[in-house]
Amino acid sequence: VSVLKGPREEIVYVPCIYRNTGRKKPDFLATVDVNPKSPHYCQVIHRLPMPNLGDELHHSGWNACSSCFGDATKKRNRLILPSLISSRIYVVDVGTDLRAPRLFKVVNSEDVFWKCNLGYPHTSHCLGSGEIMISTLGDPAGSGKGGFILLDGETFEIKGNWEKGDKIPPMGYDFWYQPRHNVLISTEWGIPKCLGYGFDPNDLKKGRYGCRLNVWDWTTHTYIQAIDVGEDAAPLEIRFLHNPDAAEGYVGCTISSAIHRFYKTEKGDWAAEKVIQVPSKKVEGWLLPDMPGFITDILISLDDRFLYFSNWLHGDIRQYDISDTRKPKLVGQVFVGGSITKGGPVTVCRDEELQSQPDPFFIKGKRVPGGPQMIQLSLDGKRLYVTTSLYSAWDRQFYPDLIKDGSVMLQLDVDTERGGLTVNQSFLVDFGKEPDGPCLAHEIRYPGGDCTSDIWV
Repeated sequence: VSVLKGPREEIVYVPCIYRNTGRKKPDFLATVDVNPKSPHYCQVIHRLPMPNLGDELHHSGWNACSSCFGDATKKRNRLILPSLISSRIYVVDVGTDLRAPRLFKVVNSEDVFWKCNLGYPHTSHCLGSGEIMISTLGDPAGSGKGGFILLDGETFEIKGNWEKGDKIPPMGYDFWYQPRHNVLISTEWGIPKCLGYGFDPNDLKKGRYGCRLNVWDWTTHTYIQAIDVGEDAAPLEIRFLHNPDAAEGYVGCTISSAIHRFYKTEKGDWAAEKVIQVPSKKVEGWLLPDMPGFITDILISLDDRFLYFSNWLHGDIRQYDISDTRKPKLVGQVFVGGSITKGGPVTVCRDEELQSQPDPFFIKGKRVPGGPQMIQLSLDGKRLYVTTSLYSAWDRQFYPDLIKDGSVMLQLDVDTERGGLTVNQSFLVDFGKEPDGPCLAHEIRYPGGDCTSDIWV
């Protein structure tokens, strides 16, 4: 796949969360102006509040994407917003006015519970069939269950479950599919009723966090293989290479702070190998004596040349050259916050990577609370956008200042020739200045599609 020569992104959509902030306001979808020539550069130009409190908007997807390419009747005019905690699914009309999205439909949580026996919806992808598929973390009671909801692509009614057969993974989270290899692979975060209220170290070693990549037969919708990536690894974001012929990709494991490459073997089944390990740091003044990097988001550039990921706790974003997919090479790194900055409560006693603790990160006079989390890359690969909120219950615990000051969106400039990352000092979207009070900004989407939502078939 060559780099898409799409137009430069001018606006982005960002779900903003008020759950767990103490502010009794509904989550909203923000439209942010990212056009440097605009008088509203770096400003929220529109807010679409949801009709309910406490949803925890998290990740979004499209009603149509590259998998429907060639079908002239399909338009990317609806954004699908599942609510991680309330289990509602919102359908937002972004086609009528790109800059001012409006609510189109609400799928009630009761429908999700009754029609699918699922809850805690996470990732939404459109399918070539015109349907929309949403992965879940659990069942309605908050036990783990890695199933999938199917929505009709026109009416957005729930059609039922995608998965067939008796075998279902014990947990779910993210997924990616690759029809040319007849495969879908899903990941596992943890059991919703355990992680829903925060991160409890006592949940470790008890099977409450995920350890598998789950392989599905794309044609029969059946669960065929589990790949173990380590106890309590918590594999989250999974990305195949964009080239639809490629039978490989990467998954970021949060708690184990490792990147695994998964691939199709000569036998025709699937396997995984660890290709990057972020070493933990020995610390004092923190929840545990060893602080993991906490890889929370990963993405692959559209030309499949670079892999990016964020270490939410350590505070750095990294760029790896993946020309040799088995041997990623670190070519860019920048610290934009995190838990180990100088002068903070945490003392680093031993560090395999750094000579000294990084300086606190300031931009436009603001000290940035939290650490780098969700990332999105421009289509030409030159701009990496970053937000700092993970999930409200964990934000509150790990970065209480995020609740007080709100999260931010930053932009890094990327050297696409040799590799390298630098912070764009003139770009800051400060969600601490929202009219209804500071909020937690999460995922980033472009109206025309982006590196993390589009699947080519």
